[in-house]
Amino acid sequence: MPASPDPQQPAALDVAGTSSPDGAEATSLVAAPAGGPSWHDAVVVGGGVAGLVAAHTLVTEGLSPVVVEASATCGGYLARADVGPAGTPVVVDVGAESYASRSQAIGDLVAALGLEAVEPSGLSAWGYVPVGARPDDSTAPSADSAGRAFPLPAAGVLGIPGRPWARDTRRAIGVLGALRASLDRVLPASRVDTSNLASLVRSRLGARVLERLVTPVAGGVHSTDPALLSVDAVAPGLLAAYRRTGSLAAAVLSLRAQAPAGSAVRGLVGGMNQLVAALERSVEHGGQVRRGSGARRLRRVEGAWEVVLSDGAVLRTDRVVVAVGGHAAVALLADHVDVRGAAPVRGTDIRLVTLLLRVPGLSPAPRGTGVLVAPGSDVVAKGTTHASAKWPWLRARLDATLGEDAHVVRLSYGRGGASAPAPVAAGTDAAAADAAFVEQAVRDVQALYAVRLATDDVLSSLVTRWDDALSPPTPEHRERTSRLVDDVAGLGGGGQAAGPGLAVTGAWVAGTGLAAVVPHAQAAARSLGHS
Repeated sequence: MPASPDPQQPAALDVAGTSSPDGAEATSLVAAPAGGPSWHDAVVVGGGVAGLVAAHTLVTEGLSPVVVEASATCGGYLARADVGPAGTPVVVDVGAESYASRSQAIGDLVAALGLEAVEPSGLSAWGYVPVGARPDDSTAPSADSAGRAFPLPAAGVLGIPGRPWARDTRRAIGVLGALRASLDRVLPASRVDTSNLASLVRSRLGARVLERLVTPVAGGVHSTDPALLSVDAVAPGLLAAYRRTGSLAAAVLSLRAQAPAGSAVRGLVGGMNQLVAALERSVEHGGQVRRGSGARRLRRVEGAWEVVLSDGAVLRTDRVVVAVGGHAAVALLADHVDVRGAAPVRGTDIRLVTLLLRVPGLSPAPRGTGVLVAPGSDVVAKGTTHASAKWPWLRARLDATLGEDAHVVRLSYGRGGASAPAPVAAGTDAAAADAAFVEQAVRDVQALYAVRLATDDVLSSLVTRWDDALSPPTPEHRERTSRLVDDVAGLGGGGQAAGPGLAVTGAWVAGTGLAAVVPHAQAAARSLGHS
């Protein structure tokens, strides 16, 4: 856990950031007077998605917030890049590419910003497990064995099947696995372990469902072992549905029935990076975004908050939203609340390899929208997305510029518990590491999609680094962060007259995914209101 900032020597701890969607320059609305602080309606520390959503919410409340972001760009994990060959731009997401359609908050935000939401193509996703894990083979696969691919069951939540005897489920877990999973319907409801996602699935549906479905799906989404995942954090409502139905499979079907019609996820035409661009425009219309200078210290002075920036500027306000990552937030809050144990454990170092390919064999979308990979096979990637098969808007743009045999494929590397994501050792220099990841990605594409790639089939490639990403939302972490959020609110947030308002938000306290982050950031901003 980071040390608490010394009151006399502020820690040089700046907000982390990522790519800007449009390279827009910040417009300074309030100049800091020489030698003194500048006054602002509100200060939002951090220009990631949570910070931008909080600032946008404050603007809609009639305030003029200032967002401070350490890097040159805003957006956090909603990043974009151009992977097109010279003279032919192909702009794609190199971070999060979709959001859960169950979130009314995101849908309303997207509509309010004038963005166009779109569903994926409707193709299924696939799974990939070691070849020894055949449906009715009880032999454990050897390390690095070849793998087999299969369509993932349609009626599921994080890989948990709602119908164990459905053909697509049996194709994954076999008859023996289906027999074991079907016991869920007759086992006493009390025979369950809800301490984490893995224990829940194993206790109700058996090891095969866990290893062949939940581990690749949940592990692919959250980059960690399902044994480290809080059920309520990653599958809201699942435990409540289980208590109501007495069956995990029935609980899954119940959640699916309550979900909005259509796909479980949606994206935006042009990519999720369009959300960042729209939020920045909104904030800069009613407030200010200061890029390139992060917060070093948060202090209370004369009944107000002061945010000290790394460039020496001091911002004074009645309202502060701390929307940086967990370690930076803990350092800023340490002088004001008990932060012991609140910092998240280090997340996984993720490498996202984006390939622009010209391969006719990919045109039929042989693996649907992509593949989630169980550990232990010949494939190093934990998952891949056939982006141009998943998103019709991207397919149309490639057709218009590079032709129907051009494809964008993303592969993600890095699983929880690994000190450095394969295939490179810790300490490898960046250029050599990137080259190794691209080479591995080409091999993995051939294995996962059953195609052959020649050197000139790769039109371009890009490696995006996400270090310390996706810290697992363990039950213990959720309990500690919930207590921290309450303590912060007790300092005078929520519009109370007890003192200046302070709120904390971000994925480390809200949970993984935009469906958790957006409403949390909105609530954090509204809690300050016109306090």
